[in-house]
Amino acid sequence: MGAHFIGVDVGTGSARAGVFDGAGKSLAAASHPIRIWRPHPLHAEQSSADIWQAVCASVRKAIADAAIEPGSVAGIGFDATCSLVVLDGSGNSLAVNAEGEAERDIILWMDHRARGQAERINTAGAHVLDYVGGRISPEMETPKLLWLAENLPDTFAKAGHFLDLADFLTWRSSGSLIRSTCTVTCKWTYLAHEKRWDSAYFDRIGLGSLSAADFARIGAHIADPSTRLGAGLTEQAAAELGLRVGTPVATGIIDAHAGAVGTLGAKNLPGALEDRLAYVFGTSACTLNVTKDPVFVPGVWGPYYSALIPGLWLNEGGQSAAGAAMDYLIRLHPNAGRIEEKARAAGISPIQYLEQQARELLEARAFPDIVKGLHIVPEFIGNRAPFADPDARAVIAGLGLDDDETSLVRLYLAGTASIGYGLRQILDALAGKGTTISTVVVSGGAARSALVRRILADAANITIASVDTDEPVLLGSAMLAAVAAGHVREISDAMMTMSSAHELLEPDPRYLAVHAQRYAAFQDLQAAYRQCRAV
Repeated sequence: MGAHFIGVDVGTGSARAGVFDGAGKSLAAASHPIRIWRPHPLHAEQSSADIWQAVCASVRKAIADAAIEPGSVAGIGFDATCSLVVLDGSGNSLAVNAEGEAERDIILWMDHRARGQAERINTAGAHVLDYVGGRISPEMETPKLLWLAENLPDTFAKAGHFLDLADFLTWRSSGSLIRSTCTVTCKWTYLAHEKRWDSAYFDRIGLGSLSAADFARIGAHIADPSTRLGAGLTEQAAAELGLRVGTPVATGIIDAHAGAVGTLGAKNLPGALEDRLAYVFGTSACTLNVTKDPVFVPGVWGPYYSALIPGLWLNEGGQSAAGAAMDYLIRLHPNAGRIEEKARAAGISPIQYLEQQARELLEARAFPDIVKGLHIVPEFIGNRAPFADPDARAVIAGLGLDDDETSLVRLYLAGTASIGYGLRQILDALAGKGTTISTVVVSGGAARSALVRRILADAANITIASVDTDEPVLLGSAMLAAVAAGHVREISDAMMTMSSAHELLEPDPRYLAVHAQRYAAFQDLQAAYRQCRAV
């Protein structure tokens, strides 16, 4: 029997696990929900204990469904959202809330409680900000750490370990406190190209205490993703996961970045690796591309050295709300309740139901005719790129009093196109700095839809590619496991041997002009809101 590899992905609402063979073929995948607490506006919290239990349940179920022996698993890799886990020196949970609920020891990535701290950091300025697109985001970790220090000083003082969620998972599995280059470079201001933390930055923003003991509380030892950690799975972790003791554990990665690993290097894609951009379409959307030399793009995070592929620079953009924006748009419509009932009766989600109706409508009418006059900027929780503006908000222009199903389908189609215009804006920002992308490789739940891929190609005016696997994010983490286990030499080898292209979609030439006009309207609405919100 050949070797198998497990990829674990902890997203916003669930933990998932997938079993893959050495060629990257998916044998089984399983998921388990995880809880979110929202005790106050802008606050979102989770529990590391709840997440670990969900991970264990998912891994056990995936192994059972794949009908393999646990002993055939040659390695395990983890990815997760860039959420902040707070533990004491013994590894016990500490409350990140005023209620003192220690179970809630995670500040979720989407938590924006530290907006004030982020703005103060940006106003003060610092060299490290050059490597996050010029402005730090409240989604990143140092503003959240500063919020803890100022609002929950007892928690901050007691904390022995501040960990990105992916690093928590590898610690919980292997006992190693080595952090990932991916997590600390992308979200914690670690300067990987210089192999150092910037003490002056932490002193300037009021977190000088973290400089003590060589930054041990946030990561004294850093390793590239896929590095084998310690002696592998500990006895306790192996028992909980249903795997053998000593199974190699790979240094982890951020969830969207795992999607890039699982897609960017796929066989049969046109052009060089540097000509491609990974687009991970989930609750939010993340864009990732690599370059041989650093490229500084205002409003686009990075450049980050060795954060995705050792030796290459990474730029990371995206949209703070993508799938979440579509869900919210639908719920805004007066017909949403009836659509949910019909979808439930059909055994599908409301989004899937609307897609079916959209396909039928598109058979009778052209896309431009359906959405004419309806324009959307879906920035419900800010603009991540290219403006790095957490205070941006959504704009919907052209709504009438229609409450029938067709009007909701129009909203769905116009909203999907608006996600594509946001992607187009990021591509334009990259092109303005000399990085020309020829192919966007998509992954994530929404990208499984052929209709969504078609609309993205047309709205963004770019070739959209997809890969063979249904689980590119899980595959990306399994690739890390394959490297850690010695199955392949490095990440780039895994990308070429364990993933292949499935489909290439070119923009429909019939609609180039109308999407160019709608894209211009999208930008006009963005600018108008920036002026209006100051009134």
